Amino acid sequence: MTALLYLLGVVVFVVAILVSIGLHELGHLIPAKRFGGKVTQYFIGFGPTVWSKRVGETEYGVKAIPLGGYVKIVGMLPPGATAVADEVTYDEDGTQVTRVRKSNTGMFTQLISDARAAEWELVGPEDSDRLFYKMTWWKKVVVMAGGPTVNILIAFFLFWVIFGTYGTREAVADEGRPVIDSVSECVIPYAEEGRACTADDPPSPAAEAGLRPGDTITSFNGVEITGWDQLRSLIRENSDGEAVIGYLRDGRELSGTTSTTVEARPADSEGEAVREVGFLGVVPATHVEVTTGGPLYTLGQMGHMAADTVEALAMLPVKVWDVAQAVVGVEERDPEGPMSIVGGGRLAGETTSHEEIPVVEKTVFLVGLIAGFNFFIGMFNFVPLLPLDGGHIASALWEAVRRGAARVRRRPDPGYVDAAKLLPVAYVVASAMLVMGLVLIVGDLVVPIQVL
Repeated sequence: MTALLYLLGVVVFVVAILVSIGLHELGHLIPAKRFGGKVTQYFIGFGPTVWSKRVGETEYGVKAIPLGGYVKIVGMLPPGATAVADEVTYDEDGTQVTRVRKSNTGMFTQLISDARAAEWELVGPEDSDRLFYKMTWWKKVVVMAGGPTVNILIAFFLFWVIFGTYGTREAVADEGRPVIDSVSECVIPYAEEGRACTADDPPSPAAEAGLRPGDTITSFNGVEITGWDQLRSLIRENSDGEAVIGYLRDGRELSGTTSTTVEARPADSEGEAVREVGFLGVVPATHVEVTTGGPLYTLGQMGHMAADTVEALAMLPVKVWDVAQAVVGVEERDPEGPMSIVGGGRLAGETTSHEEIPVVEKTVFLVGLIAGFNFFIGMFNFVPLLPLDGGHIASALWEAVRRGAARVRRRPDPGYVDAAKLLPVAYVVASAMLVMGLVLIVGDLVVPIQVL
């Protein structure tokens, strides 16, 4: 049963991601066709073709490696080809055949020439008014932004379902004097949280003071305690470390003396910054507060996610390097670090098959996982670098700026932006993405992130 549930979780996640990829590509295909562009291929996956069918001028299909997808829109590169053509002829059907020089000097120049030649060989005389590069700048933006926008919309609706029904849940300390729920046996560095105490770890201040679960803390260094937030602030700001703690146990007033060990801990509830603060080692009794909301609440939550995602994207190469170090055993795998679709599948399977997690919690986790992947894919594709969609969007916006500036200054139209000139950047970015993807896949196989 556990193996079947594991498989179910993996299948649900993989199918959901493949559907998301398909919808992403539809986000490109539909507006491209509506604007008169010629789309010759729509594929989910890469590598060898598993299945395909031609409908009209477009071939629809599935490929063997389900790690992405693509839509082939004819005429992505401006026509530098005819200007450097060696020979322009027509075949027996009257189709134009353009042969382009392949002997340009320089590696990148050769790559650009080859890419332009390959693109131009797909263009027939009947396609002259249907080429992507000839679209107005805003149509190009709509076509290229359509894909990642679909992913973000998928994420929005899935998060809306979660926030509107299950809501966000936060453990909040009970009102009044804090009642101790648990006491740390030892002091474990924040970076190593989650591991068990060892003989080398010093006892926690709370244990030294004799505190036990069920005790109610009444005073700290002579200050009467009325709530957990007040106590936490006093502990954190206890600069000299010495502390006398008053508490109630079974109706009796007791006290204990200790030193609130200075530890590197998050300076706020968000865990954003870490600084040295006083540490006692107790967890108060809490209750769960549930907050639900509609579309506006979801948008607000996704706004915070967007800021976190931008920060994560900026640190992505460093985080992937950390995964590589974890693979070779230099350091532990960061449970909050990036993962591949393989890691997502493993998490989905482990969560679904975990016996101690309620069905509702499993469902929410799976939906949230799928939504999170979609949100990251959407945000990642908006990065303004080729070959990502954001690179094409940036190229179209730059074209609009150049042409607008020329009109204002009464200068000649500078023409279309030649995206082919940015192909060296695209090759470097694509290579980096390939390497990072492989590292994450290996990491998810060798040192996977665990559910619990």
